[in-house]
Amino acid sequence: MITMKEWMELVDYKITEGSEYGWSCYGPNAYTLDSWNGVHGTGGYSFSIVFSTKTQKVYEVSVCDYTNDRAYRMIAENKRKKHDEEAFLRNVNLNEAWDDVNYVDLDVVDDFIQKALAIRAGEDYDTRVSVPVDFTDEELLTYMKIAHDRDMTFNQLVEEALKAAIDEHRQNQAD
Repeated sequence: MITMKEWMELVDYKITEGSEYGWSCYGPNAYTLDSWNGVHGTGGYSFSIVFSTKTQKVYEVSVCDYTNDRAYRMIAENKRKKHDEEAFLRNVNLNEAWDDVNYVDLDVVDDFIQKALAIRAGEDYDTRVSVPVDFTDEELLTYMKIAHDRDMTFNQLVEEALKAAIDEHRQNQAD
């Protein structure tokens, strides 16, 4: 999960709002800070963080790109279930960022940081989601050899395999 320091640097230490976090899923010391550039629509963005005032541990971060109607979020892995359960109890669509825009949940800190930096700068960015993969050294060598044999990069091979797995999963759900 991203740290308070990393988030503060992302927003250039510009805080526009703050309050106690209104839900109980993150505990009694949860606090939220926001950084909004004040622009609605094109050129607009906002950043939010929920953290513990006692430990500074970060529970959730999000960035909203109002230019492209996109929203990205990271929720600490050990807090996702509690967050989802509370959203259900409150009858809240936990995926909706605003109006008809849903959050895209991210798992890789660098993916969040790169998207957030580009959004703040008003630059184009990669909308694909980085997925953490964990291979043994032996598996990694095998997959790199396969990629080499196919005249593609390792990342292209992994992306191809993930797309195939997703397509297969969707097909199985449709059947």
